[in-house]
Amino acid sequence: MQAIREFRVEEGLDAERLLLDQVHGGAGDCALLCWQPSEQALVMPRKFSRLPGFAAACAASEAQGWPVALRDTGGEPVPQSPGVLNVALVYAVPPQDTELTRLESAYLRLCQPFCAWLAAQGLEPGLGAVDGAFCDGRYNITLNARKLAGTAQRWRRRPNAGPAVVLAHAAVMMDNQREAMVELVNAFYQGCGLDERCRASSHVALAECLDQPWASVDELPALYRQTLVEAGLELSEQLR
Repeated sequence: MQAIREFRVEEGLDAERLLLDQVHGGAGDCALLCWQPSEQALVMPRKFSRLPGFAAACAASEAQGWPVALRDTGGEPVPQSPGVLNVALVYAVPPQDTELTRLESAYLRLCQPFCAWLAAQGLEPGLGAVDGAFCDGRYNITLNARKLAGTAQRWRRRPNAGPAVVLAHAAVMMDNQREAMVELVNAFYQGCGLDERCRASSHVALAECLDQPWASVDELPALYRQTLVEAGLELSEQLR
């Protein structure tokens, strides 16, 4: 298995949708995709397309070299670039996950293997919200109380009362573009007439903590494989 694939941003989002479709259709219980954009874009939930000023904000973003792409998961605008690593985990929810625990379990299955990888690099990752971060959430992956990665989920029910399928996604800032990314997101908010603003100091790139942030990312699939096996899920061919 190729550890990290390279896609244009729209192609990467489509590849994640395809994984969700495949597992939903019964092609195995789980799948993993790690990908790196070959270009930059500003990605956001479809709900933003209904905002006044959206078209003008998109035009302004594209003029700066950041075309806008829409995603299926929720949250807020997130810049994507070749300096970002995307991790998409798709699986059919195992029986032990109840309605009350399945959201948290999905975030933990996504975040814990990555945090284990960070710990193996000598870092001390955490999970939690970070004031001033773009697309903030309780399950950000953090370093020194600053946001390294954001996370999101998308759910789909299977027919005939089969287990639901979840796509859990993380976007990790590997290379340091936080100043440019925050400026971009704030400009988009302003263009849409929104009050939200982000701060570059609320973010951290892995390159600020490691000399070679991409050097050992090929170790990630094995860590996810272990997590999925422990959950009793049948691995797809790409994870065996």
